Amino acid sequence: AHAQGAPVVDVREDDEWAAGHVAGATHIPMGDLPARVGELPKDGPIFVFCRSGNRSGQMADFLRQQGFQAINVAGGMVDWEARGYAVER
Repeated sequence: AHAQGAPVVDVREDDEWAAGHVAGATHIPMGDLPARVGELPKDGPIFVFCRSGNRSGQMADFLRQQGFQAINVAGGMVDWEARGYAVER
């Protein structure tokens, strides 16, 4: 679905982001997300990423409570890289 241009939010910390992230993703560390939800669109799905899917699962639940169509990417960056998908550094 990301291929169709759906936004991706990466909620990992700065060092994790710097080590590699999904091309075109928006970096909003987990602790900053509640204060920055206004930066996210509510008109379609948002994919939420972290390393393994735990933090992004919590943040996707939070975003859904705020009225967003948030989708947790299970497996996170670990799975993304294992599948050979592109990573930006």
